[in-house]
Amino acid sequence: MEQKNTVLIDGQVVELNGEKNILELTRKIGIEIPTFCYHSELSLYGACRMCVVEVEGRGIMASCSTPPAPGMKILTNSPRVQRVRRTVLELLLANHDRECTTCDRNGSCKLQELANRFGVKKIRFGERDVKLPLDHSSHSLVRDPNKCILCGDCVRMCAEVQGIGVLDFSGRGSNTVVTPAFHKNLADVECVNCGQCGAVCPTGAIVVKDDTDRAWAAIHDPEKMVVVQVAPAVRVALGEEFGLPAGEIVTGKVVAALKRLGFDKVFDTSITADLTVIEETHEFITRLQKGEKMPQFTSCCPAWVKYAEHNAAEYLKNLSSCRSPQQMFGSLVKKYWAQEIGKQPEDIIVVSIMPCTAKKYEAALPQFATDGVPDVDLVLTTQELARMIREAGLVFDQLDIESFDTPFGFTTGAGVIFGATGGVAEAVLRAAHEFVTGQPIDQINFEAVRGFADRKEATVEIAGQEIKVAVVHGLANAKALLQEIKEGKADYHIIEVMACPGGCVGGAGQPISPTMETKKERAKGIYNADKLSQLRKAQDNPVVGKFYERWLAKPNSDAAHDALHTAYSNRGRISGEEIKLMTSQEPDQLDIAVCVGTCCYLNGAYDTLQKFMKLAADSELKERINLHATFCLEKCEQGPVIKVDDEIINGVTPDRVEKIFTEKICTKLK
Repeated sequence: MEQKNTVLIDGQVVELNGEKNILELTRKIGIEIPTFCYHSELSLYGACRMCVVEVEGRGIMASCSTPPAPGMKILTNSPRVQRVRRTVLELLLANHDRECTTCDRNGSCKLQELANRFGVKKIRFGERDVKLPLDHSSHSLVRDPNKCILCGDCVRMCAEVQGIGVLDFSGRGSNTVVTPAFHKNLADVECVNCGQCGAVCPTGAIVVKDDTDRAWAAIHDPEKMVVVQVAPAVRVALGEEFGLPAGEIVTGKVVAALKRLGFDKVFDTSITADLTVIEETHEFITRLQKGEKMPQFTSCCPAWVKYAEHNAAEYLKNLSSCRSPQQMFGSLVKKYWAQEIGKQPEDIIVVSIMPCTAKKYEAALPQFATDGVPDVDLVLTTQELARMIREAGLVFDQLDIESFDTPFGFTTGAGVIFGATGGVAEAVLRAAHEFVTGQPIDQINFEAVRGFADRKEATVEIAGQEIKVAVVHGLANAKALLQEIKEGKADYHIIEVMACPGGCVGGAGQPISPTMETKKERAKGIYNADKLSQLRKAQDNPVVGKFYERWLAKPNSDAAHDALHTAYSNRGRISGEEIKLMTSQEPDQLDIAVCVGTCCYLNGAYDTLQKFMKLAADSELKERINLHATFCLEKCEQGPVIKVDDEIINGVTPDRVEKIFTEKICTKLK
């Protein structure tokens, strides 16, 4: 090759233009190299070896982790490459539960797809001989380690994008598994139920918990009235399950499908999103005037709320006390609308169609039930609704459109844009100016808070005061912002947080989306729906106004607080037994417990524990020391936390261990 900045790929001269790896380069010229562990939103891992190519003079190499160099001669489909890929697939299938027909990912499983693509018909290496137990503990997800191929996508998603890290590799060699710490169930650790681990899982190792059987049972119960609410993001994603483009607005077909499935009333969650805007904006104005509990964080996303309860207890007072639109809807239906139509709350089943797996967890929270009757009885994801439509034999794209029912079917564009990152903040800004000044705002589009940047910022002037707004999506971005606030490096009045990348359009309950481009198309559809709305400000919704007249008196009234608001609690304590590391049988023993819960772990508790173990093992007092790890000692924000007998000691970072060991342990034992 004469050109210095080129490579040869399958005989084709390709110019280099800053590509980070061979995989990027091949995709640029239309060659789709198979991958499992490569994901555009995650760090490079290079473990699965499906993406191998043959490089002249260097042999077989992973294309995802090999940077292209001028002069390289690359073969993407040589006989050696074909043999390696097929062998990798055979080995994965040999260790994989191959009950494909009953798997939730049947038809959308990458392992299944690639086995078919590469013609793997027989597996030479036998079958998995040990069945590991399934984890059904979560309200939102089911984890099946027998289907895990150890690609690490879920591990990196949870750690890198969400900043939590509840999943990791454990064991060595053939005993390696992906699991929460100490092989706990998901419900017993600080999982926030966002489901993004399942969204990137290429097989059925982590899937959305299927509640369609419960939905059918409710529909077929003649004693119950079954109403359903549909979240804004569903209308721009459901069509993908039936071959329609991402972002296409299919609201009318969604309503038609739900009515054909047998739901008695079909309503729009966007109406309680409008209600959320009014309640949250009045709450913000009150806080701003009093100069307290600032900045105000949004509270629509249950995964973000749970994250804050686990990891940012000191900021719980800053969260808006507003329930999410889902829970506001259930509350109004059960507390007020049921009476108007002559029904008891227990005679109405409220079903939600949501893009979000965390909504399943949220609906099950005890604070969202009255006398044992939940406000929202059942949550289905977009994926589950598509499954029900197929099961009923409905041809989705041939359905005639229908409209939402009254009274919960009249919405504005402000409620619809809740489905995209920045939508809640924009809807509040559309209302705040008018509530403060009494004058309608001229410009209702706030472009600065739109888009998919990790953090978006805007400054708007309301009655002579500058209001600083921040929007983040992905909990790792929220974590970074919280740290800046703690350090005094960031100062805002309103902060919107969505757990899922892209907001609700990127929820884990949506159709599986391999790229961020799909989520961007959905967000575009959300804003198109806003443009098509005749009313685009929540305060202009006449039906919401009637709700206040008939049921709620006025924004932030006692009645409104009872029906539409909630409270939060520190969830630093995680249930589980203690892990014994050093056990003493001496009568004058000393107990030492080191918390390894999330907050403490992130502050260095693992190193703290290791140092205590080494000091204890090297000490002449080791026979009298009872050392164990525990999952919480409270005061999470002051971690790492230890307990010496009955004394709680905060802030025991690794550099303080030796001093505390000498002063608190050696002194007591001597």
